[in-house]
Amino acid sequence: MGLKGRGALDSDGSWERFATNGIPKLMDAKRYLHGICCFFGIAVGAALAKAEDWPQWLGEQRDGVWRESGLLQTIPKTGLALDWRVPVGGGYSGPSVQKGKIFVSDRVLEKGIVDPANLFARSNSKGQERLLCLEESSGKTLWEQTWPSTYQISYPCGPRATPLADSDRVLVLGAMGDLICFESQTGKLLWRHNFPKDFAAPIPVWGFAAHPIRIKDTYVCLVGGKGSLVVAFDRNTGTVKWKSGSLGNPGNEIGYCPPTLFEMGGKQQLIIWQPEALVGLNPDSGKQLWSVPFKIKANLSIAIPRQVGNRILVSSFYNGSMLVEPGANQGVEPKVIWKGEGRGEHPEQTKSLNSIMSNPWVEKGTIFGVCSYGQLRALECESGKRLWMDLRATSAQGKVALEATERWANAFIVPLADPKFQDTYLLFNEKGEMIQAQLTTKGYTELGRVKLIQPTGLSGMGNRPIVWSHPALANRSIVMRNDKEIVRYNFSEIR
Repeated sequence: MGLKGRGALDSDGSWERFATNGIPKLMDAKRYLHGICCFFGIAVGAALAKAEDWPQWLGEQRDGVWRESGLLQTIPKTGLALDWRVPVGGGYSGPSVQKGKIFVSDRVLEKGIVDPANLFARSNSKGQERLLCLEESSGKTLWEQTWPSTYQISYPCGPRATPLADSDRVLVLGAMGDLICFESQTGKLLWRHNFPKDFAAPIPVWGFAAHPIRIKDTYVCLVGGKGSLVVAFDRNTGTVKWKSGSLGNPGNEIGYCPPTLFEMGGKQQLIIWQPEALVGLNPDSGKQLWSVPFKIKANLSIAIPRQVGNRILVSSFYNGSMLVEPGANQGVEPKVIWKGEGRGEHPEQTKSLNSIMSNPWVEKGTIFGVCSYGQLRALECESGKRLWMDLRATSAQGKVALEATERWANAFIVPLADPKFQDTYLLFNEKGEMIQAQLTTKGYTELGRVKLIQPTGLSGMGNRPIVWSHPALANRSIVMRNDKEIVRYNFSEIR
């Protein structure tokens, strides 16, 4: 209903006064009041709906939970409304969203250069890594910065680590160890480091991938090198504030699990899961508080640790899972509550959870996670006992076929925090699909599924098409990328 002064547009298109001698016409008054109520209802609903940015890997609280309200209750049969799509280069890094901007890193090969067909072979291909700053509402490029990067790693698609958008600056980590801080508004270079050059850090076979974390006025990174396994950099200047740790075996690599901050025993602890041990550090100094040995085959410490009360859960592809109680206070001997048993990584050989890229989630004493060959599993957290297993989440269109049990088949698990979503999760699988499902101790119940993006990468195992980049979930929208484009979908119930 249109309003102009005190008039209203009638069905014949003519303007007529609501009031005659100050007395409103009954029908017009009802229409007027209905319009006012609708307007204010929408306005109040929009004001009360909680919207959040997604400024780093796994969001504001770095746990992968979507906490916004005002989200669609169900996936529409017609699919989601596409806001925009724009081209990008290759990369496994996810996008980050802050203050109306989207940051995404990618890689562009030099003209005439191609990567090896065998993804397991260490490449030696010249190209440029790049950080793009896009306008959130339109996808328009606001600025971009590039730097030369000759890849000497397996799976040389592009950067792995999601940019860390931090108010007036953005921090990006390239696959070859380039740590660069830019001004977020203009793209101006503020400071930079290169891990191999500055710290003699060996290059991991799959590149540097551990997403940096901000702790107070420092950025903490998994770096490598003697005495610099973990390094804290001054946020403003890039100078080293502290260094900590070395690997016991110089032949080992640093792994890929990002530094994680937990509060335990009333104090914050920096949790480092590297291929030799699970370690707790003082986040202000890097001093080691405790350590639990856990030797990981092929250095595949990837999925983040999850805090379960005063315990910590980790899960790996070859070695399975482990639940540890480090002790609330310094000096208390940590203990292993349970450790997964198995003869190998194959589905019939594993008993607990053997995660590769997907981060497990723990809810009400139950662990939910995607196992080594795409099996979505639920475990009893207290004992590690398996409750159920389902293959539909990693299968295209939910059809369980041979590809569903392919090695490294993946889906990212995103809990929905709004109370209206009872036991409801979004799962983003490697087929480019988003699934809405309920996960309980009794099993997996699929509520809806929609294809959002094409899988343009290759798994390296049978070369099936994949998307292995975690989405950003911000401002009631979904931002996803593959190796060719980045897209934004509307997931808001407020229109």
